Amino acid sequence: MPKLRRSEWYDLARDLNWNLSYVTEEEAFPEEMSNHYGITPNERWWGWDEPYKVSYREYVHNQHGKDAAVYSVNSVVARSRMFEELDPGWKSAIIAHYGAIALPEYIAGIGESRMGRFGRAAAWRNMALFGTLDETRHGQIQTYFPYTLLDKEPRMDWAHKALHTNEWGAIAARHLFDDMFTANDAVSTAIQLTFTFETGFTNLQFLGMAADAMEVGDLDFGALISSIQTDESRHAQQGEPTVKILVENGRADLAQKLVDHMFWRSWHIFALLTGLSMDYYTPLEHRSHSFKEFMEEWIIKQFLDQFRDFGLEPSWYWDSHFVPELDWYHHALHLGVWFWRPTVWWNPDAGVSPAEREWLEEKYPGWNDTFGVYWDTIAENIRNGAEEKTLPETFPIVCNMCQIPVVTPAGYRAGKLDSPLPHLLVHEGRQYVFCSEPCKWIFEQNPARFAGHTSVVDRFLGGEIQPPTIPGALAWMGLSPEEMGQDATNYAWAHEGREAPGAAAS
Repeated sequence: MPKLRRSEWYDLARDLNWNLSYVTEEEAFPEEMSNHYGITPNERWWGWDEPYKVSYREYVHNQHGKDAAVYSVNSVVARSRMFEELDPGWKSAIIAHYGAIALPEYIAGIGESRMGRFGRAAAWRNMALFGTLDETRHGQIQTYFPYTLLDKEPRMDWAHKALHTNEWGAIAARHLFDDMFTANDAVSTAIQLTFTFETGFTNLQFLGMAADAMEVGDLDFGALISSIQTDESRHAQQGEPTVKILVENGRADLAQKLVDHMFWRSWHIFALLTGLSMDYYTPLEHRSHSFKEFMEEWIIKQFLDQFRDFGLEPSWYWDSHFVPELDWYHHALHLGVWFWRPTVWWNPDAGVSPAEREWLEEKYPGWNDTFGVYWDTIAENIRNGAEEKTLPETFPIVCNMCQIPVVTPAGYRAGKLDSPLPHLLVHEGRQYVFCSEPCKWIFEQNPARFAGHTSVVDRFLGGEIQPPTIPGALAWMGLSPEEMGQDATNYAWAHEGREAPGAAAS
């Protein structure tokens, strides 16, 4: 084969399907791992074809080159003072990113390997095994890079620690990624992980964050994210041919339902992690787009084009819930995360200095009337030395689906909602609370999948957290006093444009 041209052997090597004779299809492809969803015989799946074609030899060569480049950058940065000189808000963004994403990259390898074994076509299994190698690399590189910064920021160890704790954000991440990666059959994984999450969200998140990293001077993180994105753009292509097979065989309804389910779940985690980073943690002078502009330009347009191309429809909640949330949801989350800052492993940056508020009002007309009034009160308490009034005394209601605290838009935006919050459901004698109609809908589609899980508040009320106090809960979450989040700039934003404390006396 080395003497043959690539075109003479590649298709045969990557697409070697055959009819089974020594075992049944059901034995080789059990329903739990490889549900065919009524598309039989198996030959109907053999037309599966992805646009990226790569051999193992080419793959290893390319990956070696990418690793050599990105680890070289890391080696140089580790010996410099680049990290110490970064904006404190940006440091918080990358500390939050590593904790939420590093280990889930390893977990994504489970989903890829499941498709690599139980995908219904040889070409699909071939591509998924490259995806398994990709996700292993992503987990390794995103735990190694923060490790090299431990002497400069001890909380970088949350890249490895976060998902092993009971911290509420880590629970939310595990709940989503177990749903998407580890508890899914191959077909559902292809559509929910590679089509909805990776093509729709993470690919473009990495592009946006890589650009922001270079703008703020974080060459280390920028090189890392760019290197990962090139892998994501390849193995994320597994979703489209899977959707095509379903649509061509009369199962567009299934494809639609899987997308509707995971788009909403991905959106809420995306808003929490990326929305805060883009609109509040990134230094003002380096913000190229608002989070809403980013979503409209890169994600909304892309998904609408994909729906049109495949004959699918925008999700039923698109105009009634998703689009309206672009104006307020991540702002409300940011306010909550900052107020409950001791419960996270990074230092939330308020990002509401006078200049930043002007920018927020320009990008989100009505922001000052909706959210600014809360920050006015917080800033006044800070200036009056009443920091204790800006810290929590109890916990908020937590959604039983996304595991994120229930937040409600303030002021006039509340009138745009078509139903009250929170949304309640009684199932088999237990009351469940949801932050939105789509979260409630996802639960109702498959309650057996989600009913057994208890949120942080459920565990608090159930006596699992002892002592039943805020300090007891913080200890249960695995947060030591040194790890609990604080304001990233030591409240400098609250005093900006005003006489500094003690200035008159001097």
